[in-house]
Amino acid sequence: MSPLPAAIVTGATGFVGLHLARALCDQGRTVHLLVRDRAAHDRLAMLPTQAIRHTMDGSTDQLVSLFKAIPDGVVFHLASLFLATHTPAEVEPLIRSNLLFGTQLLEAMARSPVKRLINTGTFWQHLDGTDAYHPVSLYAATKQAFEAIAAYYAEAHALEIVHLKLAATYGPGDPRPKLFTLLAHHAKSGVPLAMSPGQQHMNLLHVDDAVAAFLRADELLRTDPGMVAGRSFSVDPDAMPSLQEVVETYCQVVGTAVNVEWAARPYRDREVHHPWRGERLPGWQPTYGLERGIRRMLEAL
Repeated sequence: MSPLPAAIVTGATGFVGLHLARALCDQGRTVHLLVRDRAAHDRLAMLPTQAIRHTMDGSTDQLVSLFKAIPDGVVFHLASLFLATHTPAEVEPLIRSNLLFGTQLLEAMARSPVKRLINTGTFWQHLDGTDAYHPVSLYAATKQAFEAIAAYYAEAHALEIVHLKLAATYGPGDPRPKLFTLLAHHAKSGVPLAMSPGQQHMNLLHVDDAVAAFLRADELLRTDPGMVAGRSFSVDPDAMPSLQEVVETYCQVVGTAVNVEWAARPYRDREVHHPWRGERLPGWQPTYGLERGIRRMLEAL
């Protein structure tokens, strides 16, 4: 059996990216980690030695030189700047992170033997839950814009690209200030937690299922690219309970109450009430239900 191609990972210092980098190392692959912040290297110290870290200087030339030295590889593009809302001062970093850097990756691929890319999109590209493009935020709009840029490179330079639109991820070791971190804090402190009315549905995806989707997309790009190249797929859970139901399940599993004040604040502007369900990646299915996923987090702690 021939060895698996090298993996080039952006966003490995993030929550999903770090889990993916570890899984790729477990496959015995050479893994190149593109890191834009030298201070972030400490977050990658737990990875095996075949994970090679490259500090980016922001230039396209550096990426071209790096990619030319890799005879066969696939890019896992997870790096992005997430902003639920933005200020005028955040427009430039948002474009730089979500469009400029990705376009530099594509240019390097066009000039090297590296021709396969798995891109990370978001269900926020579909505010109303349909397949039509209705971005929730400027962040979501940058994700759509990158897909359009990638389509040019795919056509002009024979790149094979698949887009995975992820649901909201969670899991053990998540450092982000997201729902379960918030619930754990308020369960411990007893301080009331002001929430919206809580009727919006949640598409919570365990990080292990997200990683499995990236690995499946990689397999398909290598073995049957005609099935997936140039297409976007949904990576989402089977069930999408309401926020109130999620909190109730969390409290039941953890065995403690959270003092939630429902309707103490309004829904956010452009709230997603019914998350998009698109076509799923062929051969991939989530394995974690919400209760099992929460228990897995507790076991890891």
